[in-house]
Amino acid sequence: MAGKDDDVKVLGVVVSPFAIRVRIALGIKSVSYEYVEEDLFNKSELLLSSNPVHKKIPVLIHNGRPVCESSVIVQYIDEVWAAAAPSILPADPHDRAVARFWAAYVDDKMFPGMFGVLMAATEEERAAKANEALAAMAQLEKAFAECAGGGKAFFGGDSIGYVDLALGSNLHWFEALRRMFGVALLDAGKTPLLAAWAKRFVEAEAAKGVVPDAGETVEFAKKLQARTAA
Repeated sequence: MAGKDDDVKVLGVVVSPFAIRVRIALGIKSVSYEYVEEDLFNKSELLLSSNPVHKKIPVLIHNGRPVCESSVIVQYIDEVWAAAAPSILPADPHDRAVARFWAAYVDDKMFPGMFGVLMAATEEERAAKANEALAAMAQLEKAFAECAGGGKAFFGGDSIGYVDLALGSNLHWFEALRRMFGVALLDAGKTPLLAAWAKRFVEAEAAKGVVPDAGETVEFAKKLQARTAA
C-alpha cells in the first residue's frame, strides 16, 4: 500500500516525452519523488540494473522496486495511488479501453512520424514523415471531438487523463520541429480543438515545471542528430 513516506524515484531525460508523462502523472496524484537525470550516451548502473531488458528510460523506482515502460508506469501510478484524485484512467471498462487505444495510437502512429522528421536523411524522407504525423494528428482531432464531447477540457474529461499524458508529453517537440524545420504538427487552422487543448495542457498545474522549453529541446535534438551522424 502506498504511503506518504514512500521512496519514489524517476530515472529520465528532461526532454523525453515518455519520462514527462510519468512525472506529470505523479504530479496529478501529488506524489513526491526524486528525479534523476540520465545521460543516454553514458547510462548509469542504476538504470542498467533497474531496466536490464530494454536499458531505457523512464524507470519508476518505488520503495526499491523498479517499474519500466511509460504506459505501464502511468497505469501503475493510477492504481497504487488510487485514493488520490483525480483518476488518470476512466472507471468504466469501455472508456478505459478507448483511452488505452488512443494512447497507443499516439505512440505507434504519431510519435514515429514526429521523430522521423528529426532524423530524416533527406528532405523527401522528412516530408513523408511529416505527412505521417499530420495524418495521425488529424485522427486525434476527431478522437478529441468524440472523447471530450460536450465541451470537456481534456481527453480525460475535466482533468488530464491517460490520452492527454500520451499526447501532451510531446508538445515541446512539436514546437522544436517547427523551429528547426518549419513543420507545424499543431495548427489552429487544421486542428483547432487540439490547438486549444494544448494551451490548457501546458497551463495545468501538474505540467508546470515538467514540460521543458522548446529551446532546450532544440539543443538536445541537435546533439542527437550530431551523435547519430557520427
